[in-house]
Amino acid sequence: MVSLMKRRVRQAESERRRTLAERMRAASQTQDPRGLMAPRADHAMADDVDESGEAAVPDGIRTAAAWSWRFLLIIAALAAGLYLLVQLSVVVIPVVVALLLAALLQPAAAWLVARGWPRALSAAVVLVGGIAVVSGIIWLVVAQISDSFEVLSTQVGDGIDSVRDWLVNGPLSLSQTQLEDAAASAEDALSNNQDVLTTGALTTAATVGELLTGMALALFTLFFFLKDGRAIWSWINRLFPTPARAGIDEAASRSWRTLISYVRATAAVALFDAVIIGIGLLVLRVPLAIPLAALVFLGAFIPIIGSFLAGLVAVLIALVSNGFVVALIVLGVIIVVMQFEGHVLQPLLLGRAVQVHPLAVVLAIAAGLLLAGIFGALIAVPIVACTNVATAYLMRRSHLHADSAAATPDPAVDENGVLATPDPSTTGLVSPDDAGTDAPQRTVGR
Repeated sequence: MVSLMKRRVRQAESERRRTLAERMRAASQTQDPRGLMAPRADHAMADDVDESGEAAVPDGIRTAAAWSWRFLLIIAALAAGLYLLVQLSVVVIPVVVALLLAALLQPAAAWLVARGWPRALSAAVVLVGGIAVVSGIIWLVVAQISDSFEVLSTQVGDGIDSVRDWLVNGPLSLSQTQLEDAAASAEDALSNNQDVLTTGALTTAATVGELLTGMALALFTLFFFLKDGRAIWSWINRLFPTPARAGIDEAASRSWRTLISYVRATAAVALFDAVIIGIGLLVLRVPLAIPLAALVFLGAFIPIIGSFLAGLVAVLIALVSNGFVVALIVLGVIIVVMQFEGHVLQPLLLGRAVQVHPLAVVLAIAAGLLLAGIFGALIAVPIVACTNVATAYLMRRSHLHADSAAATPDPAVDENGVLATPDPSTTGLVSPDDAGTDAPQRTVGR
């Protein structure tokens, strides 16, 4: 009886192998090793060939066309999004400013929460403290400007007289009549454009109103970013498809950490520039030293060019008020500070936060300045840095999933596309003696 069962098992195995061999031979005739793909229909092939039987559209042209319309679709979507942001700039700009300030203040709020403070109280304390610091700086700047206004006006008048003497007695050798005619032409231009100036004043008043509204909205948004930032992001993340939420959440977390590192490092670099340049201006007795240092601090938030442009204002003030020699010394101080910042501070503090080539930084600032003015230049670098981090993570994640999918073998199917069930007697899990019987299956080695 046992020998009969073994013979039947051998016959079944032989039949299975013979069937598999016939399937492989049939599949090789259709150039489909797995036998899953049917030959292309004649009418489908007719679309790809011309009357001579040659390919009507080369593969390269076909691929380029496929990439082109997708690229144009992406550009159209980006243009529509940019247009929408411009139309909502009164709301978008305060929200972005609040996001940058939240990246700067969030570590302090998290420190208070970790010590048992309620989230609302932590956010309120940090927000009020930040407002107090900014208000103190503004008061100091305004106080020095008011104290130095009379002296500075006198020095500016003397500087203008010096420039006039140089124009008359210098290499240009202009006459007094030519200077008076130029001054008269300037007065006539002002009087003839009073309507334009009035419109500009009204526009400025409207801009001031929008500025105050934006500041209030930014402070309101900042409070809730500090208090409920994680909850707000969790709600936004739930808007995405469920399979993509984990990857998007991790990419956003990495971008947020990058933004925090960038803002903190930029603030440290800006503080260094403002302190050193401010000390140099005070030593050289340049008027408005503290306001100029504050201007340098704000300008440093635009990498590479911000501090230098703000320093040029200090050079101009020194030239008008203190003369050519002092202006050259101020320019030398600014150049030394910029060199130290570019070769020491930025690689040390910003190197890990912004892993972007300097050329990309300059181009991003130029594009931001062109699209959104000073505000665009301010947010260009953090946008590029966060986008770089998020894109790199998502690409690595996609490649890992693709590699894992390629490493997983496809399930075996029969000629009808149905999953093939292996013979238990040939898997090594069931003894051949028990195959085909009604006895319970027993696992080998158990």
